[in-house]
Formats: sequence, structure tokens, C-alpha cells
Amino acid sequence: MDCYTANWNPLGDSAFYRKYELYSMDWDLKEELRDCLVAAAPYGGPIALLRNPWRKEKAASVRPVLDIYSASGVPLASLLWKSGPVVSLGWSAEEELLCVQEDGAVLVYGLHGDFRRHFSMGNEVLQNRVLDARIFHTEFGSGVAILTGAHRFTLSANVGDLKLRRMPEVPGLQSAPSCWTTLCQDRVAHILLAVGPDLYLLDHAACSAVIPPGLAPGVSSFLQMAVSFTYRHLALFTDTGYIWMGTASLKEKLCEFNCNIRAPPKQMVWCSRPRSKERAVVVAWERRLMVVGDAPESIQYKQLTIQVLLDRLVLRRLYPLAIQICEYLRLPEVQGVSRILAHWACYKVQQKDVSDEDVARAINQKLGDTPGVSYSDIAARAYGCGRTELAIKLLEYEPRSGEQVPLLLKMKRSKLALSKAIESGDTDLVFTVLLHLKNELNRGDFFMTLRNQPMALSLYRQFCKHQELETLKDLYNQDDNHQELGSFHIRASYAAEERIEGRVAALQTAADAFYKAKNEFAAKATEDQMRLLRLQRRLEDELGGQFLDLSLHDTVTTLILGGHNKRAEQLARDFRIPDKRLWWLKLTALADLEDWEELEKFSKSKKSPIGYLPFVEICMKQHNKYEAKKYASRVGPEQKVKALLLVGDVAQAADVAIEHRNEAELSLVLSHCTGATDGATADKIQRARAQAQKK
Repeated sequence: MDCYTANWNPLGDSAFYRKYELYSMDWDLKEELRDCLVAAAPYGGPIALLRNPWRKEKAASVRPVLDIYSASGVPLASLLWKSGPVVSLGWSAEEELLCVQEDGAVLVYGLHGDFRRHFSMGNEVLQNRVLDARIFHTEFGSGVAILTGAHRFTLSANVGDLKLRRMPEVPGLQSAPSCWTTLCQDRVAHILLAVGPDLYLLDHAACSAVIPPGLAPGVSSFLQMAVSFTYRHLALFTDTGYIWMGTASLKEKLCEFNCNIRAPPKQMVWCSRPRSKERAVVVAWERRLMVVGDAPESIQYKQLTIQVLLDRLVLRRLYPLAIQICEYLRLPEVQGVSRILAHWACYKVQQKDVSDEDVARAINQKLGDTPGVSYSDIAARAYGCGRTELAIKLLEYEPRSGEQVPLLLKMKRSKLALSKAIESGDTDLVFTVLLHLKNELNRGDFFMTLRNQPMALSLYRQFCKHQELETLKDLYNQDDNHQELGSFHIRASYAAEERIEGRVAALQTAADAFYKAKNEFAAKATEDQMRLLRLQRRLEDELGGQFLDLSLHDTVTTLILGGHNKRAEQLARDFRIPDKRLWWLKLTALADLEDWEELEKFSKSKKSPIGYLPFVEICMKQHNKYEAKKYASRVGPEQKVKALLLVGDVAQAADVAIEHRNEAELSLVLSHCTGATDGATADKIQRARAQAQKK
């Protein structure tokens, strides 16, 4: 029986543990782990080793080496470190390696050693340098906490959305704390640090002293601290050799253990017992390992979801296995197979030993029209790898022009982007490309590009009409479009010029353009407008009043209203206003003035070219029946009935209609007969109709 339990060791009063090798590591380390910076990702993720991290005994010319291994020691990547001294390594939740340098720069690498990006922890960190750093994980993402040479803390709770926060100063802190860690309480990241026998909790606003409940007396320093993965529990190692375990809020003590070792441990971490809710703290010294347990975890923390598992398989380029899992679990295509195929395609474009044509064809054959896959995203990855032609070929498979155009512009393929935008029929997209081209090309090349794209040219002209009139003029000049140039100068003469001389000059330019366009009518009309402007200025100088910008007809009317009849007649002769139009203008103006005497003289000056019915109508419009009757008698026979009805003489209108024997006129008069007053007239019309029918 003893042979079965010989390798089991007691853990507390009711539990035992044993240690056995699950598998051997495949790596071939040439240096001790103690000589390296080490970072192991959670959930059996990759391990990063940075060898020779600027040890003083090493030659300065020897470059450090960054190695990345799988959890079983299989080499994944190895690269010479060419940047500055590194203080700390850590893995993000997305399995990106964060390398915190002494100058506060954080370099980010992928699982296979590919450089992703970098960011800075701020100028204060740069000036005071980094003494220590921690990579930590919260529900918001992965964060970085920095202790500077000025003994101040700076952190960002999410490196994916970098927002730096400078923590409050610790009173009286003149040297680095003996130990510190990050906590996450109430969705906020905190710093817990030890200074001698005191503990301080830093949040974004204050520094608070905290005391662990039930701590054994005699503690003069805290040598190590560890927080559980869920941030629920905290372990403290004191210089008295005690390990205090309790809640991370420091409100409850779970247990305390005297390990009888006062030397500070190399590491102290939390772990869970298999198939149990109990958690324990593992403490490691140079040649000793101790497990302290009996801390129940009320809720199991599950963070490794199916999506995270798939992401990790994709990062390891195990695409077939990831697809099989998606199909087995029947995940929606967009969340499963499509996403994995997109990752595969992004990896495929990095294979530079394969031609652009072959890579594009292979990706399209594999992806086809798979829903949820964006060819523009894959093309962007290809462009990021320096394969511009491959990116263009992949964009041919992208059905959405709105996704094609931005990347084409980024790749400086603006003319192709313009063609794609025009094909889409999206005018906003076309305008976007046009404005980009305008800033990118010189004016001549830009205009030449527009000439080859009629739709784009038309849209740009519309834009220029409202925003850039001078550019519009240049476009017309380049195209020798004299007709539009003439129209442009006509508009400019009114919109841009205030002085009469400038307006006349603009109109002269417009007339010249119309002549070049062989549009003599427009040219003559423009010249007439120039003559009218000069005349109007002269009238204002001689007569006063407002004449500029009046039409020709309004100018004549204004002269008549001002009593300047001869001037009006001379203007009519100069501009060849037809007699009928002049008579209408004068008739209307005199009636508006109610100058009935002048109107009568005017009517007798010569035979009216418009007849006399308009005189009757205008007088009645001014409610002057007396004057209207004067002209009713002068109206010709064909309009006599209408004139008599206008002045209210129904009986005489009936006599004229009977005399004319005109059925339409008889009906018109009859429709004006009302009541007893016109009864005799109506009877008279009816008798006339009856007699006409007998004949």
C-alpha cells in the first residue's frame, strides 16, 4: 500500500498532493531561466524569454535574444532585440507580447515574433525612467502599470484604448516600495503597495492607508504580495515569516500561516486545486516550494470562451482544427468559419514566395462569396506587407465600392479609386476622391484626369459653382467652353463686381466669349445690357432716384412714373421697344399714377396699336367707371360687347350683340342679366333668338 502513496504529500489536515511530470519541454535552453526575463501567457499560452537582459557582466556588444515558445517548449519565434533595455515582459489577453522598456516605450509583438505596434507611457515616465512594471488583466482588456524612478505610478487599464492615468503620490515615499501589485475593484484599477509596515491603496483620486484584518503582530515589512487571477483574494508575505491570506478588499481574513522562513520568496502566486473550488498560494524560494491552501473560491471564473479558444487556434495557424470546431459546434458562419477563413487569408498574403496572381486566386477560390468576409480588410493586410499589386487584385473581389475606394486612396492609386467611385454611382464617394485628387495632383494633371471622366467633371463643376468659382473659370478655359465662360462672366458681373466700371468690363468679357461661341444673340443682348447700365448711371446722375439694375421695361416705367415721358420714349426708340409693348407700359404707369388727363391725351396721340379695350380694363381695375366709359365707345366692333359689359351697360351690350347676330355674344350678355333690373333685356335677347330661328 505504501508504494501507492509514497509520492503523495500532505496539504493541510485533510488533503494531499503529488507532483509528476506531465510532459517534457522541447526547448534547448542555453542559459538558466534565472538569467532571463520570463513571461508565460495564461491558459497554457506561449512563453517568452528575453535572454541576457542587460546584465552587467555581459559584454555590451552582445545583443539580447527574444525567444517565444509554446507551452510545451516548441520554438515559435526567435529574434535579436534591437531596441532599448527591457524592464518587464507580459502577455495580453489577445496573446500579444508587451515589452516594457526602461524609457517607458511599450513594444507589442505577435505570437510568431511579428512586430505589431508600439506606444509610450508618457513624458513623465520617459524623463524618470521605469523602475518596475506589471502587465495585468481586467474585464476591459490588458493593462500596464509603471513604477518610475521618481517613485510615482502611471497606468493604463486597457492598452487597446490607451488612456494614461497618473496615480496620486504616496506621502513620504523616498525609495521603491518593498512590493506592489495591481488590483481591480468596482471596475477600477488600483495599486496596492507596501512601505515598511504600512500598506497603501492608490486609486485615481487618493492614496489611502489600509490594514489587513487579523494580521499577526510584529510585522516591520511586507516582502511579497500576490493577487488571485479573479482579483478576489490577496496573499501577503511578511518579514516575520507569516503568509496572510484574505479578500483583496482587505476586509476579511481567510487564514494565516507561519512558514518559518523569513527570507523573501522568489515568487508567490495563486492556484486552484483540480476539481475543487478551493484555492491555494504557491510560494517559491531558491530551493523550496510551499503550498498554502484553504481559501474557498465561491464562483468559478470562466474567461476562456469558445471565441477566445478559436482566436488562440488561429494565432497558432491551426486553421483546419478551428474550422472543424466551428462546424462541430454549429457556430454561425460569420462568427465561426468566415472569421477563421479571413484570418487564413491575412496569413496567406504574407507568403512572399508565392506570386501575387497565385495568392489572389487561392484566396478567392477558398473564400468565394463567403458572408462576413471583407476582401478590403485582406487587401489592407497585403498592402501593410508591402504587396500593393496583390492588394489591388484582392480589391477586385470586393463587391462594395465604398470599401475599395479608401484603401486605393491610401495606396495612392487615386485614379483607379475615382473609376471605382464612379462605377458605384455614389456621388458622395466621388466627391471624396475628387477632393483627394485635387490635393494630390497639380492643377493641370487634375483637370486632365477630369476630362477623361465626364461624370466626375460634371460633379466637380457643380461643386465649383458653389465653392470655387475661379476654379470653374479655369475648367471652362481649359475646355475652350466659350459659351459657359460667357455665362460665368455674366454671373460674375452681378455677384462679384460692385463698381459700374467693373461690371461693364465683365459684361464685355462675356460678350467676347459669346462671339467666340458663335452665339450672336447672347452677345448682342450682353452689349445691350452694357448700354443700359451706362444709361441708367447717367439717369441717376441727371434725375436722381434708383435706376441701376432695373430691367429695360422697369426703367421705362420708372421714367413715366417720374413724369419723364420724352425720356421714356427716347429710351424706347434707342432699344427698339415695339410700339405695342411701349403703349402697354405707358398705359399701366399712367393708370397707377391715376393721371387720367394725361392718359386721355396719350390715347388720342395716335391710333392705339393695342386697341382700346385695354384702356377700359385698366380703368375698371382702378375702379374708375367714368373714365372707362370714355374708351368703351372707341372699342372696335369685335370687342364692343365685352367693353360695354365691363362698364356695366348690359342693355347697350345686348343691342350690339343683336345687331351682330352673334350667338356667343348673345349668350355672354344673357349670362350678365340679373334679377328684375335686366329682365327686359333678357326678354329682348330671347325674342331676337326666336326671330332668328324663324328665318
